[in-house]
Amino acid sequence: MNKLIELTSLDQPGADVFSTLTEAQLRNRLEPEKGVFIAESPKVIRVALDAGYEPTALLCERKHLTGDASDILARCPDIPVYTGERELLARLTGYVLTRGVLCAMRRPRMKSVEEICEDARRIVIIKGVTDTTNIGAIFRSAAALGIDAVLLTPDSCDPLNRRAVRVSMGSVFLIPWTWIDTPLSDLRRLGFRTAAMALSDDSIPLDAPVLKQEPRLALIMGTEGDGLPHDTIAEADYTVRIPMAHGVDSLNVAAASAVAFWELRK
Repeated sequence: MNKLIELTSLDQPGADVFSTLTEAQLRNRLEPEKGVFIAESPKVIRVALDAGYEPTALLCERKHLTGDASDILARCPDIPVYTGERELLARLTGYVLTRGVLCAMRRPRMKSVEEICEDARRIVIIKGVTDTTNIGAIFRSAAALGIDAVLLTPDSCDPLNRRAVRVSMGSVFLIPWTWIDTPLSDLRRLGFRTAAMALSDDSIPLDAPVLKQEPRLALIMGTEGDGLPHDTIAEADYTVRIPMAHGVDSLNVAAASAVAFWELRK
């Protein structure tokens, strides 16, 4: 049976996970195994629960207790449920809740690159992408278009950032991912050839047959502003461009990733 806690103020004990804690504090870099993240909206929370993520607390508008969130409460009978009026919850969290429900969940143990890539044939490396919307969109495309795993460099946005999770519509829970801070040569040791998505004089088009013929391929995506560093491009086996029309030189990284995932899918 859920323990219902009626919120009457912004500083009520136990509700700080939904209000005063920053993303960095939620992530708990010093002790990642104690970190949590926030999933927003009933649909996204259901995807996380189906994927085996462990809930620790729920914040819910009162009207959703017997509405959109009723099945979630039934699935999580042992966690505290904080509730209140919409206006108070908006002041508590600093934003109007999407569909009126937030769920705090434990962060999973991060797997190694080797574990993530063991059976993968198509992976993407996200390097230095910090925009939460782009990260969420890339994960959604990756899950939908046949990418087997996602690797992120430490200077990229956390995929379990609240907004990134929401933009991905829960796709961050559907595709294996982890952090990578090793050279591209380590991926070659695992049997991958690497393809840097970048504008370059010696780049090959995305539909070049040699790319589809690669049994294991890692796409490297960078920011749309600065793009990938020169040393990353130089180290990659291929430099790849998306052919453009009307004088357009590039796409947003999220759009470019979707095009690349579709073209190079296995």
